[in-house]
Amino acid sequence: MAVYSMTGYASVQHTPASIEDNTSAPNVRLGLEIRAVNSRFLDLTFRLPDELRSQEPALRALLTQRLKRGKVEVRAAIDVDTSASLPQPTPALLQRMQSVQDLVQAWLPDAKGLSVADALRLAGGGNAVSVDWQDIVPQVADSAVQALIEARAREGERLAEMLQDRVQQLRTLASQAGPLVPQLVEQQRQRFLDRWQEAMGLTEGQVAPEAARERALSEATAFAIRIDVAEEITRLDSHLDEVERLLKKGGEIGKRLDFLIQEMHREANTLGSKSAALDLTRISVDMKVLIEQMREQVQNIE
Repeated sequence: MAVYSMTGYASVQHTPASIEDNTSAPNVRLGLEIRAVNSRFLDLTFRLPDELRSQEPALRALLTQRLKRGKVEVRAAIDVDTSASLPQPTPALLQRMQSVQDLVQAWLPDAKGLSVADALRLAGGGNAVSVDWQDIVPQVADSAVQALIEARAREGERLAEMLQDRVQQLRTLASQAGPLVPQLVEQQRQRFLDRWQEAMGLTEGQVAPEAARERALSEATAFAIRIDVAEEITRLDSHLDEVERLLKKGGEIGKRLDFLIQEMHREANTLGSKSAALDLTRISVDMKVLIEQMREQVQNIE
């Protein structure tokens, strides 16, 4: 199953067949566009002309069935172009219109004369075509939703590739952090031994060498426990495994990924707080930068 972004756009134009078959009818075209951005839940907004207002429940049902999350705006417009189908009234028809107008004005002197638009409307009155949008809108909407889903799938594929890249970079940083701890522990153990040897020299043998060595090793052990990040690295690797599993699975994974990102950020923070060397601090900072980049992109995944 694919990974879907919540961001997408689709637009569909449709001319009813009854209009296409009637060359003398005005050119009527339905335009439907859908815009979607990220949101915690499914939030639908409709901007429809009066002729399509009754179609809102059907559109809402369709979108609720096909989409799970996102702020979705649906816009529809009916475009009527009469320029290609202007009637051509005959002289006889125009003469009859003039006669009727003269008769009306003889009885009603205040009545206004016919305008050019009035004459064209009367001449083409028999060509008016009514459209039953109830059967057309669901079909057009279904095509638009399918186009939106395909757009969201393409964007989701790009997001998944980006997340996979960040996962690999985090694994590299984790592999660099692991070997640093034993080195730091050994350095600290030797430092403790050197200090205790200096202390023994100052006490002129009042402290037994065995006791000094044991105390130094005890201090080194406590230090090793304090800076050990093996548990954090293990948990981080486990979270990265789950991220990769979800990306392969696809579907509705946005909320799960968001939770994992929070857990990964916690482990990177803990690693930084245990840092006893600049190298570990750098690794922790680099990890948090990568995790923050992942968080920004995960917010767009359905």
